[in-house]
Amino acid sequence: MRIRDWDRNLKVRLFGEALMNITFWMFFPFLTIYFAESFGKGRAGLLLIFSQVFSVAANLMGGYFADTFGRKRMMVISAFGQGAAFLVFALAVSPWFTSPITGFIAFAIVGIFGSIYWPASQAMIADVVEEKDRSSVFAVFYTSINIAVVIGPILGAIFYVKYRFELLVAVGIICVLLAAVLWQYTRETLPKPSQVKKKQEKWYSFMKEQISDYKVIVKDRVFLLFILAGVLVAQTFMQLDLLIPVYTKEKVVSQTLFEFGNFSFSLGGEQAFGLLLSENGFFVALLTVSVTKWMTKYRERNVFILSSVIYAASIILFGQTSWIWGLIAAMGLFTLAELMTAGMQQSFISSLAPEHMRGQYFAAASLRYTLGRTIAPISIPLTVWIGYSWTFIILAILALFSAVLYWVMFQMHEKQKISSVA
Repeated sequence: MRIRDWDRNLKVRLFGEALMNITFWMFFPFLTIYFAESFGKGRAGLLLIFSQVFSVAANLMGGYFADTFGRKRMMVISAFGQGAAFLVFALAVSPWFTSPITGFIAFAIVGIFGSIYWPASQAMIADVVEEKDRSSVFAVFYTSINIAVVIGPILGAIFYVKYRFELLVAVGIICVLLAAVLWQYTRETLPKPSQVKKKQEKWYSFMKEQISDYKVIVKDRVFLLFILAGVLVAQTFMQLDLLIPVYTKEKVVSQTLFEFGNFSFSLGGEQAFGLLLSENGFFVALLTVSVTKWMTKYRERNVFILSSVIYAASIILFGQTSWIWGLIAAMGLFTLAELMTAGMQQSFISSLAPEHMRGQYFAAASLRYTLGRTIAPISIPLTVWIGYSWTFIILAILALFSAVLYWVMFQMHEKQKISSVA
C-alpha cells in the first residue's frame, strides 16, 4: 500500500510524529547520564524503575481510554500533555532555574502520556487500514522511528551538551503543535456504539480482562519459558538506553575516530554514545527485512539460542573496552543479535497460540518487555555496588541463561508436537 493511498489521518501522523521523534531522540538517550549525575547512579536507577511502573499502568489504561473516549481525543490530549511536560522539563534545566527532581517528575509524566498515546495510535491504524495492508503500514511507522533513532542521537551528540534547554523547548513546542495538527486535520475513527459488539462495562473491568489474559502463561509451559527467557535477555538489550550511555560517559575519554590529512574527527563519551545509538538504529532500519529472511533458513531453536549467546558476547565486549572502535564492534554484534529474532518472535507466538486465543497470547507476550523494562534499570545502582565489570558479567550470564531456557523450551515444544501428531 503506497503512502499516497493512505488515509489522511495516517499521512498527518507519519510526518508529524517523525519530526517529534527526531527531536525526542536528540536528548532522550542522554537522560540516563543526566539523572545519574544529578541523583547518583544508585538513586537514579531506582527512580527509573519507579517511573516505568507508572508507564506500564498507563499503557493498560491507555487501551481502555482509546476504546471509551476515542482515538483522536486521547492522542491529542497525550501529545499536548507531553508538550507541557517537556516545557516544564526545559524550565528545570534552564539558565534561570535548576531542579533535577522537577526534571525527573516531568520525564515521568512524559512517559505516562506516551504510554497513553501508543494504544490509541495503534488502534487508529487498525480502524482505517484493511487487514491485508496493516503490516506494511505498521512497517513504515516502525521504519520512521528507526530513522529518527539514526538522525536524532547524531544531532543530539552535537547540540545536547550546550543547548539542552533549547532542545527541550523545541520538542515541547513540536508536541503542542502536533496536538493542534491532530485536532485540526484528523477525524475520530472509534467505531460507533452500534458497531461495538462488546457492551460497556465498569471502568475497572479492563484491568480484570488484562489479568485474565495473562493467566494463559501458567497454563502453557512452553509459552511460560518463552516469557521467562524473553525477560532475561531483555536485561541485555534494554541497557542500550540505560547502562551503556552511563558507561560511555564515564569510561570513554576523548579520542580520534579517524584522521585524513590535516583533518581529524574526535569525540568523547556522550558523542560516542550518540554514534553507537545511531549505528544501531541505522542497521535496524536497513537490515531488518534481509536478516529476517536470512534467519528463516535456519531452525528457530538455533536462531533464538544463538541470538542470546551473541547478546552475551556483545555485552561482555562492551565492558572490556573503552576504545571507540571496540565499542563500535560490540554494537555491531549487539545489533546482529537484535535483528536475528526481530521478525521471528511474532510468528513463533502465532504458532504457539490456538486460533481463538491469539489475542490473549500476544497480550501476555508483551510481559517480556514490560517486566524487562521495569527490572532493567537496576543495572545502574549495580555499577555502584559491584562495579562495571561484574555488572556486565551478570548481564551476560542472564543472556546465557535465557539461551538455556530457549533450549529447554524448544525441546518441550518438539515433544508436544510429536505427541499431538501421534
